[in-house]
Amino acid sequence: MDESGFLSIEDISVGYGSTPVLKGLDLSIRKGEFVALLGASGCGKTTLLRTIAGFAKPSSGSIRVDGRDVTTMPPDRRGMALVFQSYALWPHMTVAQNIGYGLKLRGLPRADIARRVEDLQGLLGLSGLGQRKPGALSGGQRQRVALGRALAVDPAILLLDEPLSNLDARIRLKVRHDITALQKRLGITAVHVTHDREEAMVMADRIVIMDAGTIAQQGTPEEVFNRPASPFVAAFMGAENVVALHGSVKGGKVAIEASAINAPAVLPLEGRSLIGGAFEARFRSEGVELIAHDAPPLAEDALDLIGHVEAASYPGGAWRHSVRVGDDILLADAAEPHAQGQVVRIRIPARNLFIFDFPGRIAPPSQSSPNPMGAVRVAEESHA
Repeated sequence: MDESGFLSIEDISVGYGSTPVLKGLDLSIRKGEFVALLGASGCGKTTLLRTIAGFAKPSSGSIRVDGRDVTTMPPDRRGMALVFQSYALWPHMTVAQNIGYGLKLRGLPRADIARRVEDLQGLLGLSGLGQRKPGALSGGQRQRVALGRALAVDPAILLLDEPLSNLDARIRLKVRHDITALQKRLGITAVHVTHDREEAMVMADRIVIMDAGTIAQQGTPEEVFNRPASPFVAAFMGAENVVALHGSVKGGKVAIEASAINAPAVLPLEGRSLIGGAFEARFRSEGVELIAHDAPPLAEDALDLIGHVEAASYPGGAWRHSVRVGDDILLADAAEPHAQGQVVRIRIPARNLFIFDFPGRIAPPSQSSPNPMGAVRVAEESHA
């Protein structure tokens, strides 16, 4: 068996009526890997999960598990288990009966079912709750029962369809830790659908970001967060501040021209393919310094934007400022509040700044080493 392609999805296309949803999508998942499908509503992530599970039929392509073609197999023959967003527990059954339901359908002896259910209740922190019914449980407990029912049949692949979205914030933090710890302990392969960026970051070994039925980028949480491949990915990963810049590319550097909203800057190119001219730059509010307007500029490795504070609030951890820069309102965090109307500089270190060719422009092939992620980020990679 080639563990690099334990779950192999090749050229999968799926549509509803005349509307295409997945468009020739390819994805390979290793045995024991936890992969998060991340994206906004309508991007195709749930359709992909349902197609893997066998509840949606592809119009083309194939799905293989451990080399076995399961594309046309019914869901119950694929060796997978699906945990639903709504738990989907039988309300008239006890915890033990819900967990053991799949084993009962398989005709296992009662004694074997009882042992398996007892083991799973202990593993999931449900000991002593076996005779309760779902209505007498908390949301977190009900989700663990649903997880136990899925694990009871010993699936090769565990599919999770936004299983935490119905939980309150405090319980959600606990349950997502429980799921990842259990997945690592059992060594099971897991595919998790979510629209929550933080949830994907803390749970997954690899994040697959989807957009309009295709994969926009995939990689480790650190890769997609620090080296986004496109403006879409950068924005989805929190870099929602955006400004238009002009400059030139020469000798491994990007020279940003001064304008009414920014000081000149020289930033490292690091082998990325950019065209000189118009750029789109993105950054996160927490990745900047907010400094006085008369602070001395840095010659290299940072970009200074010039604006004035319109408002400041305290969401926790830092003061968040709305800063008008030209015609745009940008968000910038600082340890201390700045007064309304104060002229300031937003200083963005190169490692926190993502620069892309302005939409519609195509960069020439790079003369240096290719970037395997396809990113055109101008940044210093941190190896700390």
